[in-house]
Amino acid sequence: MFNELISLSESPVFFTGAGISTNSGIPDFRGPKGIWKSTQPIYFQDFVNSEEKRIESWERKFSNELNINKAKPNLGHQKIAEIMEKKDLSHLITQNVDNLHQESGVNEDQITELHGNATYAKCLDCQLRYDLAELKESFLSTKVPPQCRSCNGLIKTATISFGQPMPEKEMIVAQKKSINCDLFICIGTSLAVFPAADLPVLAKETGSKLVIINNEPTQMDHIADLVINRDISEVFSEVSI
Repeated sequence: MFNELISLSESPVFFTGAGISTNSGIPDFRGPKGIWKSTQPIYFQDFVNSEEKRIESWERKFSNELNINKAKPNLGHQKIAEIMEKKDLSHLITQNVDNLHQESGVNEDQITELHGNATYAKCLDCQLRYDLAELKESFLSTKVPPQCRSCNGLIKTATISFGQPMPEKEMIVAQKKSINCDLFICIGTSLAVFPAADLPVLAKETGSKLVIINNEPTQMDHIADLVINRDISEVFSEVSI
C-alpha cells in the first residue's frame, strides 16, 4: 500500500525526525536509548545568559561532533532523494540537524529545516555564518566561547535549542507545503514536539493522505491512513517507483 501511495502521489511531503538517522549511527532523542535519557538539554536562555552554559554547550558540541561528521546517508535518506528527484512538486520538512538529506542529494530549495543545522554556526545578532572548524581550534585552546568578529554578538551552532523561537520563515513554508500536498509521510518522528507535530494534522485536515513510519507508536496514529512500525531502511528497501 505504501508503494502505491507514493506512486500515485504528485506532491508528496516527507516529514523526518531523528529516527531516520539512527541507521547512520546518530542516536535519536526520545527513544529507549535517546540522548535526552542521559543528557539534559541546555535551554536557549541559559546559553544566552550564562558563560558557563555556553562553555558547556561548546564542549558538548566538539566532543559529540564525530557522530555527525562520520555519519553517512542511509537507505532511507537515499530512497527519499530518489523519489523527490522524480516528483517535481515534492518537498522535505525535517526536524533533523545532521545535514544528511542534503548529502543524500536532495536540493536545498526542496528542504525546510525546522530545527536548524548542526554543521555550521551563526551569530545570534547579525546572523554571520561560521565554519565550525575555525571555531573549534580557538575554543579548545582557550575554553572561551566564541563571539562574532563583526558585531561581537554570541555565536551558537545554527540549531534551534529548547526555549528558542522557531524560525518563522521556515514554519510558514512548512505549513504551506503541508496544506498543498496530496501525501504527507512522517518518518522517524515521535510527533511529540509542537508546533512541528501540528503539520500532519494540518495536512490531513486539508485533504492529504497521511502515512506514519516509526519504530514505536505515536499520538497521531489514530488519524493516519497507514501506520508502519518497522525499521525505516527496511520499509524503503521495498519501495520502487
